[in-house]
Amino acid sequence: MIFIDEAVLHVQGGRGGNGCVAFRREKFVPKGGPAGGDGGQGGSVFLVGNEGLNTLYHLRNRRLYPAERGRHGEGSNKTGRSGEDLEIAVPLGTEVFDRESRELLGEILNHGQRLRVAAGGRGGRGNARFATATRQAPRHAQPGEAGEEKLLELQLKLLADVGVVGLPNAGKSTLISVVSAAKPKIADYPFTTLVPQLGVVARGPESEPFVIADVPGLIAGAAEGAGLGTQFLRHVERCRVLLHLVDLSAGEADAVADLEAVERELASFDRGLLERDRILVGSKLDVVDEQRHAELRAAAERRGLTYHEISSVTGAGIQELIRLLESRVRQGQAA
Repeated sequence: MIFIDEAVLHVQGGRGGNGCVAFRREKFVPKGGPAGGDGGQGGSVFLVGNEGLNTLYHLRNRRLYPAERGRHGEGSNKTGRSGEDLEIAVPLGTEVFDRESRELLGEILNHGQRLRVAAGGRGGRGNARFATATRQAPRHAQPGEAGEEKLLELQLKLLADVGVVGLPNAGKSTLISVVSAAKPKIADYPFTTLVPQLGVVARGPESEPFVIADVPGLIAGAAEGAGLGTQFLRHVERCRVLLHLVDLSAGEADAVADLEAVERELASFDRGLLERDRILVGSKLDVVDEQRHAELRAAAERRGLTYHEISSVTGAGIQELIRLLESRVRQGQAA
């Protein structure tokens, strides 16, 4: 999978059609008046939410997106056809900025939501519009107006109910593969996961499914650009619940140091993330180090966080964790 969460687009509304200069030419109307029709409206450019997309990858090879121009007016007071609107599909969670002014133009959060990013130009008026009692044969018409033209910057923030954070090799990808149908790459070296992974967790017909996301790239200094830097940190901003995984197996640092390393990066990026509903989870319970186990449990109590332990290999604690997440997601939706 090639994950693209930023894109630059040059969008251009269609130009309006020109008004027409024409006069009636009928056999029994010797002094036919002006009959030039108006030009058609230029098409507009819209971004449209599509729940079937997870990245901006499909926009990578094209920069200019022009809408159709309006047709020119014609004789016999015929108005030119309006240009077709151009619709560009984007994934849910896309923020749209004017690249020059940095103004936020809007965000796409719902399937089918439409955001107009470049309006089409107005069609020019034909000479029939300029006839007056004192000027009965005007010989001029208006040209069509140019459509809006903008350089856009699109940024995707994944829409997930639960964001899984933790140091590399904390077991995030393995957990995602166990609780959902997602199949992330899993290996025993750092930065196995190079792109966010999304999975849908559905325990059964009686429960409401929710979306869980594995956010990679968190190491000490990530908020300043170390490792994968801030490239994926923004994807946790929309999550209702943060699931913070800490490896319980023996490691070089103590469990609290691992916990604080990720907390510092979250706080450096956005202090509000530490105030988000957060569940602290000890992973790899099947190979637990008792000292790390005690340290992490004590750290959770000091922070007032819900603490849970799991093994994605043996399945211990997994169903209880899913039920806990379902409850927290429902609470977040009701808030």
